Amino acid sequence: MADSAKKGNGDAWRAATQLIRGGLDRSQFGETCEGIFMTSGYIYPTAEDAEGAFAGEGERFIYSRFSNPTVDMFQKRMALLEGAAGARATATGMAAVFAALMCFLKAGDRVVASRALFGSCHYICSTLLPRYGIESEFVDGTNLDEWQRALSKPADAVFLETPSNPTLALVDLAAVCDLAHRAGAKVVVDNVFATPIYQKPMQFGVDVVMYSATKHIDGQGRALGGMILCDETFLEEHLVPFMRNTGPSMSPFNAWLLMKGLETLPMRVEAMTARAIDIAQFLSGRNDVRKVLYPWLPSHPQHDLAKRQMTGGSTLVSFEVPGGKEAAFRFQNSLRLIDISNNLGDAKSIITHPATTTHQRIGPEERARLDISDGLLRLSVGLEDVEDLKEDIAQALSHL
Repeated sequence: MADSAKKGNGDAWRAATQLIRGGLDRSQFGETCEGIFMTSGYIYPTAEDAEGAFAGEGERFIYSRFSNPTVDMFQKRMALLEGAAGARATATGMAAVFAALMCFLKAGDRVVASRALFGSCHYICSTLLPRYGIESEFVDGTNLDEWQRALSKPADAVFLETPSNPTLALVDLAAVCDLAHRAGAKVVVDNVFATPIYQKPMQFGVDVVMYSATKHIDGQGRALGGMILCDETFLEEHLVPFMRNTGPSMSPFNAWLLMKGLETLPMRVEAMTARAIDIAQFLSGRNDVRKVLYPWLPSHPQHDLAKRQMTGGSTLVSFEVPGGKEAAFRFQNSLRLIDISNNLGDAKSIITHPATTTHQRIGPEERARLDISDGLLRLSVGLEDVEDLKEDIAQALSHL
């Protein structure tokens, strides 16, 4: 029996306790740390037991493509944190996005998506789904009138991220969920930028929440992973059959690493956010920065929505330097402390130029519609001393 079952599977515990003990299932050896079950398969006492397992009689592990003890602990812990009945871990964040959509969509279905999506998510909606006969329509996620027009006729799925990557634009979750459900659509949300610490999409009516666990959940640049959270019906009718038969499963070792990340997730996210707010304010006061995008700044166009929908800002700050790509590259190349990389949510601070990396393939016209200029930079704020970070930014700006 899992240790968490002593208190109703951890439901009675507060979030910080759930992140350390939720879903814990010790083996007969009584290990303190969660065990890593690096096994592809499992042994049956008899042929009859094997037959019963594949017939769905009782609960047991059959094959690690289907389920695994270490992965199961990670899933249970994430479900407790999110307040979801069901959870399934995937090999990567993009595997989670694809599985969350394709497990229930079919030819002839219709998807309405926010235009402000991560590059690979945009590719799935704009390019892959139409190949399967699924219609995709994009809207400005910040504009409720566009949502209303698009959802005035039947739809099967709504897909969005809020805050968005990289401009940190917000979508009004409660309003969009209301419109989507009236149109017959399930709402799928990428909650990576907000993290489960600052935003609980299901509280606003969202049906499916997904994460790239590679980001804040790991938080130390070690492992890839994704997570899909949903209700029991969606899990059993759609997600479990899809994952069982297509195999986007997570490695037990990665699940173990990500569980270790969960133990410190609130402390890391809160400390990184405090630094991000400081840096956003610092950048806002400079004449050599054209604009700063951060939800907790009063200058953010959706500051009031951010305060209603989220309990904290973000670990990400985006800002634009004058001079386009040449100036943005000069700034990045002048940094001495902050690393150039396309990851985010790491303990190390990371700078990204979206127009030439994460959003390069959506093309210049679509980038212009999303306000992703050639001078826009996305900063993932880490855990270094904030004064060192500000000094590094200041000296890099001096080279423009």
